[in-house]
Amino acid sequence: MIDIKFLRENPEIVKQNMRKKFRDNELHLVDDVIALDEERRAVKGQADSLRSDRNRFSKQIGNLMARGEKDEAERMKEKVTRSARELLELEEKEAELSEKVTAIMMQIPNIIDQSVPIGRGDSENVEVERFGEPRVPDFEVPYHTNIMESLSGLDLEAARRVAGNGFYYLMGNIARLHSAILSYSRDFMIDRGFTYCIPPFMIRSNVVTGVMSFSEMDAMMYKIEGEDLYLIGTSEHSMIGKFIDEILPEEKLPFTLTSYSPCFRKEKGAHGMEERGVYRIHQFEKQEMIVVCRPEDSKMWFDKLWQNTVDFFRTLDIPVRTLECCSGDLADLKVKSVDVEAWSPRQKKYFEVGSCSNLGDAQARRLRIRVNGKEGRYFPHTLNNTVVAPPRMLIAFLENNLNSDGSVNIPQALHPYMGGLTKLEKN
Repeated sequence: MIDIKFLRENPEIVKQNMRKKFRDNELHLVDDVIALDEERRAVKGQADSLRSDRNRFSKQIGNLMARGEKDEAERMKEKVTRSARELLELEEKEAELSEKVTAIMMQIPNIIDQSVPIGRGDSENVEVERFGEPRVPDFEVPYHTNIMESLSGLDLEAARRVAGNGFYYLMGNIARLHSAILSYSRDFMIDRGFTYCIPPFMIRSNVVTGVMSFSEMDAMMYKIEGEDLYLIGTSEHSMIGKFIDEILPEEKLPFTLTSYSPCFRKEKGAHGMEERGVYRIHQFEKQEMIVVCRPEDSKMWFDKLWQNTVDFFRTLDIPVRTLECCSGDLADLKVKSVDVEAWSPRQKKYFEVGSCSNLGDAQARRLRIRVNGKEGRYFPHTLNNTVVAPPRMLIAFLENNLNSDGSVNIPQALHPYMGGLTKLEKN
């Protein structure tokens, strides 16, 4: 959510930003919110005037009573009563207008960074850099579910009977590999100076609307029936929510946190063959990183965050590339975003395994997170990035470490987490 004062003073900048995101049909929202805000401020002015009059009248009544002018005091009391009724009506109207202003402001996208490429959707995202040499083996690489099943590590049929499509059972060494990757990612981030956290896996609605747009919320979140609770789609939601309504001492910035959680997502819509199996699912686990920092430091932290993911994947011998998300592919709260994609030898192309985002002060403004600075209070910037999200990451891992006999090499970084195993063998 952008600053209403900035919108009032720069309506054309806000509209141009919406055009960059191909939201021309919503440009009227800027004019609508300006009109409502003007009306709200006028009503507030009237209410403030009545409050001032009420205080003045109260003093006059005291003076009149002290002088024994009871009749005049009673007439003045009648004025106060009428003023109180009028004030109550104005306060109700002001609250109603404020609610409408907030509802529209939460639909207007954040101002994107000038470096963001202009494009309508993810097909127009721009490759930035490649890390590692993509390899295509001289043997056929099976579909990831076949690799897992050949290692007795996956049961989708049982999961369908128990929970439906979009769920899975991981077993044996595949399950162990899954846990090993998460444990390694935890230690990898701790070694980079991040504080390890395990957050709540459910959050209240005011946190949900503070960390994401309404469209994202509808597409992702599972609601707990009968309670004001949602299952998290990523631990970023809980981790940023941790600071709701707090005033942070500037000297404690930045907060650099890495968090583990299960994640739950609706994943609406039909998907193609390459997104079946354990690629696009309703439940998975993830290691995340988040930063709360001074606005002037957010660009530096953005580059550090995506580099952490690149470095992590390279320690596991997986080639990756970074992709700059175009304007039309950015969610409403995002200022800038880079996707990290891993190489798939089977598909002979890259696919997404993580996303790094700078949200500016949008989440802090929505959640009322402020910083006590030397020159006054301000909203900090918040950033988040995926360290690793198996089991999707397992697809890249298995394909890039597969041997022609069906065995899978385990990179040295994971040996301590796999009990010394150096290779997974077919049964």
